[in-house]
Amino acid sequence: MTDAVSKRQRTLWIVSGGAEAVPGIERAKALGLRVVVSDGSAQAPGLALADHAVVASTYDAAATLAAALDYRTRIGPIDGVICIAADVPLTVATVAAGLGLPGIPLTAAQLAMDKLAMKQCFVAAGIPVPWFAPVASAAALRAIVAARGPTLVIKPVDSRGARGVLRLQADTDLDWAFAHAQSVSPTARVMVEEYLAGPQISTEALLLDGVGYTVGFADRNYEYLDRFAPFIIENGGEQPSALAAGARAAISELALRAGRALGIDSGVVKGDMVLSAGGPKVIEIAARLSGGWFSTEQIPLASGVDLIGAAIGVALGERPPAASLQAQWGPGVAIRYFFPPPGRVVAIDGAEAARALPWVRRLGFFVQPGERLAAVTDHTRRAGFVITTGADRAEAVARAREIVEQRVCIRTEPA
Repeated sequence: MTDAVSKRQRTLWIVSGGAEAVPGIERAKALGLRVVVSDGSAQAPGLALADHAVVASTYDAAATLAAALDYRTRIGPIDGVICIAADVPLTVATVAAGLGLPGIPLTAAQLAMDKLAMKQCFVAAGIPVPWFAPVASAAALRAIVAARGPTLVIKPVDSRGARGVLRLQADTDLDWAFAHAQSVSPTARVMVEEYLAGPQISTEALLLDGVGYTVGFADRNYEYLDRFAPFIIENGGEQPSALAAGARAAISELALRAGRALGIDSGVVKGDMVLSAGGPKVIEIAARLSGGWFSTEQIPLASGVDLIGAAIGVALGERPPAASLQAQWGPGVAIRYFFPPPGRVVAIDGAEAARALPWVRRLGFFVQPGERLAAVTDHTRRAGFVITTGADRAEAVARAREIVEQRVCIRTEPA
């Protein structure tokens, strides 16, 4: 850092101002930074916390870069750019490249936004992944199912939030499945991959000059696969993991290898992993801080690591001390979601009393009384969540279930 930079307040541009980005915005301000927040919604809660607010879609890389260049011209320098709880690494990388700021390569961000190209990259690098293939039509899907059987997952190549992701079954209407997956792909592209049984894990790590530090490692919960079939809906997760130390180490290292294969040398690597009968495999890698309150809330509670602060430092060109990235697994941490019957929300009962419990760390809802709840088809349709802690993971999970099953009720009526 030059003397000139050290004498002025540094500026961090945060792409995304949604509710899940708010803790990151607050952390940046606590670090003494001037914070610019851009979001496509003028009502995004993070904009109200910003020193300077910009209305620009998080998915519009060109518009966000134009706004950043304008800010630099009219107001002052920008020292770093980051996204928090938003799957927009390409927008961040575009701004970083356009302003000469630290960041992952554009090619890495492009691969992270394209699930098919990502897996092709992994195969070329010798990274184990489930069998996969592009699907051009419903007829092609029928041919694949006839050859391989229905134990497959169909998904859009470039969507998020589990939109359009289906676990095929023997009775699945394949014409409908293809059309559904294609309808939520911005580029109308679809792929299939083998469904692998086994524990699924979320990892989150920082790569610093190629050296990896895994600070988040959660067992994902898919107890409702049959209830919501053919849609694949995750019902939270828990830390510390129940897996043996050797399995955890192998999964963590594989996720880091995958991040390096994408071309990430310094930055966040978020892994969606599965421990199959044939060993760990990569489902997807995200090149950004996770959502679901994982990076902002669950990781610091479970491991004691200030991942948000460290990632902000990397975005500013700093190297956090290795000691600050050593996970110290402490209490149990769990998250569970609310899935009330579809219909009009009449009331939400018990929320304030639940929030007063010392082991309820965060309780939130995505709907309010008077709004209509549709059937659950992807993660955007979940109605709310709770994050709990306990002396161990079993207690944390029991407490989370107690909140969603007994203490808090989202009452609905048919609409």
